[in-house]
Amino acid sequence: MANPVAEAARTRSPGRLALERFRRDRIAVAAGVYVVLVLLASVLAPLICRVLGIDTERHIGLLSLTNLGFPDGRLGGMSWDHPLGIEPKTGRDLLALLLYGSRTSLIIAFGATLVSVALGILFGLWAGYFGGWVDTVISRSTEVLMAFPVLLFSIALLAVLGNLDRVGFLAGNSLRTAILIFVIGFFSFPYTARLMRSQVLSLRTREFVAAARVMGSSNRRILRRELLPNLTGPIIVVTSLSIPATVLAEAGLSFLGVGIAPPATSWGQLLGAASRTFVVDPAYMLFPGLSMVATVLAFNLLGDGIRDAFDPKSRS
Repeated sequence: MANPVAEAARTRSPGRLALERFRRDRIAVAAGVYVVLVLLASVLAPLICRVLGIDTERHIGLLSLTNLGFPDGRLGGMSWDHPLGIEPKTGRDLLALLLYGSRTSLIIAFGATLVSVALGILFGLWAGYFGGWVDTVISRSTEVLMAFPVLLFSIALLAVLGNLDRVGFLAGNSLRTAILIFVIGFFSFPYTARLMRSQVLSLRTREFVAAARVMGSSNRRILRRELLPNLTGPIIVVTSLSIPATVLAEAGLSFLGVGIAPPATSWGQLLGAASRTFVVDPAYMLFPGLSMVATVLAFNLLGDGIRDAFDPKSRS
């Protein structure tokens, strides 16, 4: 007589098994809850600011006339009206800036990750499946990009393109956001491509791929119907681990002054501005720094949990 428990385990799909393993990882679940809260806060930033009675407008009257434009009061001007204080020189509410800054940083992070993963999947599939000269060209190209001085090139490219008034329907910070998404995403895709290539190399010799060829399926159909669905797990894992890296990349470029420009804001732009006033007003750097560290840590823990759920052997 068959064991009902064993039979149920055999009939569960890999996705369901991965979900059950993920639910047992309390740290990953907690990180996922925090990530969802951050996403909701960024999406609902205007509503939250309206409810709390805060905004990103300048409030010069809150600044000290005798202290070079720094906030009156202790801890960066923290008060019931401004829970995290205000921005030096402008008097803008820091909590409102963090909420709106999270929108910008996460839009760039998700956009750049989408570009990186899409290009990585495309070129990784081609390199791993077709092999030969296609694999050689793609592999050598990705190796060149990985050896490229990305930071210096990104700074130079953003410094040049960021000064353009308009490209098509994009202008101002919308243009700078699009440039950041493209630059960060383009220079990140070689790592995803190499991972996808290694996965496809192991899948293309499997029986279901050989059976599809015998049945006369085209290469496009095999790539789309046979290989791509079997890459769902690795794609989810690499996406979840790429988002925190792109958050840090955007923050670094904005910190160096080639990212988002005021009056728009992002976490990196806030940190860059705070670095110039840190000695006088350390609270201005504290909250953007903590926000970014906590979010990146949560994304990393979530990504680790997803990786362990899809591949239990990777758990140390």
